[in-house]
Amino acid sequence: MDDKKPMLEATANVEPRDFIRDMVQADLARGQIQGIVTRFPPEPNGYLHLGHAKSICLNFGLSAEFGGRCHLRFDDTNPVKEEQEYIDAIKRDVHWLGFDWGEHLYHASDNFQTLYDWAEHLIRAGLAYVDDTPPEEMRAMRGTLTEPGRASADRDRSVETNLSLFRDMRAGKFPNGACVLRAKIDLASGNMNLRDPVLYRILHAPHPRTGTQWCIYPTYDFAHGQSDAIEHVTHSLCTLEFADHRPLYDWFLDHLPVPSRPRQTEFARLNLGYTVLSKRYLTDLVRRGIVSGWDDPRMPTLAGLRRRGVPPEAIRDFVRRVGMSKANSVVDLAMFDHAIRDRLNQAAQRRMAVLRPLKLVIENFPEDQVEELEAVNHPGDPAAGTRTLRFGREIFVERDDFMENPPNKFFRLAVGREVRLRYAYLVTCRQVVKDADGNVVELRCTYDPASRGGNAPDGRKVKATLHWVSGRDARPAEVRLYGTLFNRPDPGADGDLDADLNPGSLEVLSGALLEPSLAEMPVGEAVQFERQGYFCQDPTSGSDALVFNRTIELRDTWAKLQVGG
Repeated sequence: MDDKKPMLEATANVEPRDFIRDMVQADLARGQIQGIVTRFPPEPNGYLHLGHAKSICLNFGLSAEFGGRCHLRFDDTNPVKEEQEYIDAIKRDVHWLGFDWGEHLYHASDNFQTLYDWAEHLIRAGLAYVDDTPPEEMRAMRGTLTEPGRASADRDRSVETNLSLFRDMRAGKFPNGACVLRAKIDLASGNMNLRDPVLYRILHAPHPRTGTQWCIYPTYDFAHGQSDAIEHVTHSLCTLEFADHRPLYDWFLDHLPVPSRPRQTEFARLNLGYTVLSKRYLTDLVRRGIVSGWDDPRMPTLAGLRRRGVPPEAIRDFVRRVGMSKANSVVDLAMFDHAIRDRLNQAAQRRMAVLRPLKLVIENFPEDQVEELEAVNHPGDPAAGTRTLRFGREIFVERDDFMENPPNKFFRLAVGREVRLRYAYLVTCRQVVKDADGNVVELRCTYDPASRGGNAPDGRKVKATLHWVSGRDARPAEVRLYGTLFNRPDPGADGDLDADLNPGSLEVLSGALLEPSLAEMPVGEAVQFERQGYFCQDPTSGSDALVFNRTIELRDTWAKLQVGG
C-alpha cells in the first residue's frame, strides 16, 4: 500500500483533461470566443450538496484554467420556495469550497424587466400566447411520447389580445393559476419541451429581492438561458437531464434579441453509492425531522460535510478524480472516503481518545506519582511538534481492547498478557474486577518501570500497542459516530427511499474520555483519534461541553483496491 500511495497522490494533482476542456480549448484556438465565461447558477431553494460541488469545481476551475471568469448567479424565479437563508448558505459554501466570484454576483431577478420585454417581443412576433386552459387539462393536451399534443382554443388569439391579457396578468388582474403565457413552437415535436412550454405563470407572492413589484414570474427555462446571454456567458455547462432542454434553450436564443449566444453542453451528474443527491428529498428529510437539519453530518450537503470535518481540498480532489464524462454512472462511496482520508492523513494531528472507557489500575505505580511523557503530534511531519502527556497510576483504555477469554490472534489485553501503552510503558494484566452483575469494571495491572517509552530493556517482543488517557486529567466528552444515511448502495432501488434509511446511522457515546489537549483544538478542525478514526469538534455544540463528530474511520478499502489492481 505504501508503494502505491505516491501514484494516488500524483493522480490527484494531474491537470484534468476531458471533452469539456478540449471543447473550450478548441473554441479559443479558432477564435470563436475571445475568453471563457462560465457560471454556477443555483436555485436558492435549499442547501448545496456534493453534486453541486462537481458543478462548482467545473465552472470555477475551468474559468481559472483558461484565464476567464465564473459568475455566481441565483436563478431566483420561484419566490414560493426561495429564502434568504439559502442564498447566504450557498455563498458560504462556495467560498468554503475555495472559490470566489469577485464582482460577478448576479440574480435572475435582476433581469425580470428585460425578460418581460422579451416575452412581449415573442407575442408581437406571433410566437407566444396567453392560455387560460386549466392546468390539468393543459397537461393532458400536451400529449405523450407517442402521441402529439393538441392545440388549445387560445392558441390562435390575436397579437393584440395576447398583449392585453399578458399586461393584465402583470397588473395583477387574475388570480393564481388563472392563465399562463406559452411559447408557440411545435405541438407535434418528439421533444416534449417544445410543445408550447409555459414562459410565465401568476404567483401572488412577495419575492426576496423584488418584494411585491411582480405577481408574474418567468419559468426556469425562460429565465435561465436568457440570463446566460445577458451575462455574456460563453459556455453554459449543465448536467445530462438538461440535454432535452437544449433545443428549447437554443430556440429562445434564435428568436430573441439577446446580446450574446451561449453554448450549452451537458455532462454526467454525480451519482454516489449509499447517497441520495435529490434536493427535493433532502428538503423532505429536514422538514420531517429525520435529520437534525441541512448541516446534519449524515447529509451529503456541503454544510453537513463541513460540520463532519471533511476538508474542502478532499472534495476538490474527489471531483478531479471522478472527472467529467457524457455517461451517467455510480461512483463507489469508498472513492470519496479515500479522498477524505488521503487529505486528513497528511494534515490532521494525532491525539488519544477512549470512546468506551475501561479503568486500568497499575498496582506497582506510586499513587501520588505523575510522569510527563512526550508525544508527537504527527508522525510524518516533524514541524507539527510534540505535546506532553501526564501518566499516573490510574488510566483508561478502550473496553474492546480487553477480553477475558481471547481467541487466537487477539493480542491485546487479557489476564497474564503484556501490552504496550502508547508513549508510556509495558503493562501486564493481573486481575479482573467485576460488579455485582458480572460486568468487567476494572483491570488490575503491573508495569515494567524499565520500559519507559514502550520499549523492553531485554528486547522482548510485545504484539499490541494500545492508546489510553490519564485518569487524573482526561476530559469527558460526547462522541457522535456517524454512518451512511442509507443502508444500501442504491437507495430507493425498490421504489421506497425511506425503507432504505439506515436506523444505525448515528451512535452517541456520552461517556468518552479525551486527552486534555483536545479541548484546545480549533472547532471544526479534524484530528485523528489514534486507532479510532478522524474526528472534529462539533461547531454547533457551544462552549459548555466537548462534542466530537466522527469524520471518517481509518480503514480505506478503495486505496487497497487500487493497489490490488
